[in-house]
Amino acid sequence: MSTLTKQNQTILGKFGLHTLLVGVLFILMGTAGIIVPVVMSLGTVIFSAWLLFLGGVMWGIYTYRYDRKGFINWIKSTLLITVSILMLLYPMPSIEALALLLAIYLLVDAFNSFLLANSIYPAKSWFWMAFNGFTSLLLAILFLFGWPSTSLYLVGLYVGISLFFDGWALFAIGWALRKA
Repeated sequence: MSTLTKQNQTILGKFGLHTLLVGVLFILMGTAGIIVPVVMSLGTVIFSAWLLFLGGVMWGIYTYRYDRKGFINWIKSTLLITVSILMLLYPMPSIEALALLLAIYLLVDAFNSFLLANSIYPAKSWFWMAFNGFTSLLLAILFLFGWPSTSLYLVGLYVGISLFFDGWALFAIGWALRKA
């Protein structure tokens, strides 16, 4: 067995039934984001704000328990909580800021998808992961041209499209492995 085949088997062994289920879930969430992008934009900002808030509270608890004199840790906790509250109070500017972060995320996602496609090549469904990478790259480029004026619609639309194609890529890999 060649080294490439062993590497492919190791990587493909990480995918299983959960790959199909997550793929279907991502397809459904992506479809919802494409149909109602403004709702997906607001949902994305609200979800992100609550994650930051929870992270700030957890970091504050950690700091209180283990490093009460850690000034930097208290600043980190305070900043996370403050940013999350500002995001909840001012969702429109938050969507614009998140739009810029989303463009960066899509660039990273594209790079990661290309690396994963390359690492599983020539196994079945490698093309779908490469196609997912191309889609993420195209979305990132298009997103940067309209920023910030188109952020309200594009954040939700692009999150939806990215979830949709991530879902199809995962579903295709999971389906191919299920048949094998």
